[in-house]
Amino acid sequence: MWSIQASTPISYEVALADGLFEVGHPLLGCRDQNGRARRMVIIDGQVDALHGDRIRGYFDRAGVHCGFYCLAADEEAKTFEQVSAIAHELDSFGIARRSEPIIAIGGGILLDLVGLAASLYRRGTPYIRVPTTLIGLIDAGVGVKTAVNHGLHKNRLGTYFAPRAALCDRTFLATLEPRHIANGLAEVLKIGLIRDRVLFELLAEHGPLLEHERLQGRTTRGDAAATEVIERAITGMLDELRPNLWEQQLDRLVDYGHSVSPAIEMLALPKLLHGEAVNLDMALFTAVARGRGVLSGAETRRIFGVMRDLSLPVWDPLLERSVLAQALADTVQHRGGRQRLPLPTGIGTACFVNDVTADELTAAAECLLEEENQHAQRSDGHRSA
Repeated sequence: MWSIQASTPISYEVALADGLFEVGHPLLGCRDQNGRARRMVIIDGQVDALHGDRIRGYFDRAGVHCGFYCLAADEEAKTFEQVSAIAHELDSFGIARRSEPIIAIGGGILLDLVGLAASLYRRGTPYIRVPTTLIGLIDAGVGVKTAVNHGLHKNRLGTYFAPRAALCDRTFLATLEPRHIANGLAEVLKIGLIRDRVLFELLAEHGPLLEHERLQGRTTRGDAAATEVIERAITGMLDELRPNLWEQQLDRLVDYGHSVSPAIEMLALPKLLHGEAVNLDMALFTAVARGRGVLSGAETRRIFGVMRDLSLPVWDPLLERSVLAQALADTVQHRGGRQRLPLPTGIGTACFVNDVTADELTAAAECLLEEENQHAQRSDGHRSA
């Protein structure tokens, strides 16, 4: 009998790098021992249409020979077939896997696709993430998970594979549609609700301004708020991920908003964006916390108010008993036979529970519908006045 034990150290850089393709970064175009610089760039098609000339110009000026592959990166295209197509492009380019890291430029879906392809190609090829959406900047781009959807299941096939670096350039957010800014702010709000009240208060005070300015800092107040929000969101996410990168510990605060949302998101395609589904999940478990008395009525109303101020939904018809019961069962299977549900116990604090029932979720969803109807009535009254 033989016994083998081994460990692989993980080290990667997460850097705020505004104006990345103006000033550059050593990893984008470093040369090999023969003085050559080659890169395979996988880029979201929409990002290429908006920023492709600027990105190509940077590599041309730096003397880097690039191959470019554009793909449509939406949730419905997040499939293993796309991973196979990326592998075909890597073959065609003839990438040197030790000295020529792949550069992935796009939102969280593209980063997941390229990360999975990189983890599989020749059993591991280095890659660099350049997130171009807010949700990629503060969430999908900074961890080590990669994945594609499979069947009706979100992120069912995937690996843990760290990039060499995640280079976060918020200037890409200037061309995002407002809905995609709100989509990312849902994941920022998650960090605020489970562990960082200061971050929540920043969103409560500056949320609409951040949306309006697309976190570009067009005013002094907006710049200070955007800088602190991004830094606190990334710090909070990494502080949660760092000690548990491989998810050996299944009690994870960052799973707040990710208990029933995967099922809802897949059923709703293409109606709901990821952050919108996450917010529905957060609203649902906020209502559960209120029903259990661990969250006050004032805190609950304030949370819902901030969600609406950030243009995020708090109710959807898919929040119905059969969907919720099946989603809860899937979560239990995914989390090792226990629910491990993060539940807010106040703004900025949370606990884990393992005894939520389908009846309780249904009752919470009914409370959300009642809240939605009351909000609509208040809004109609204000318009009439």
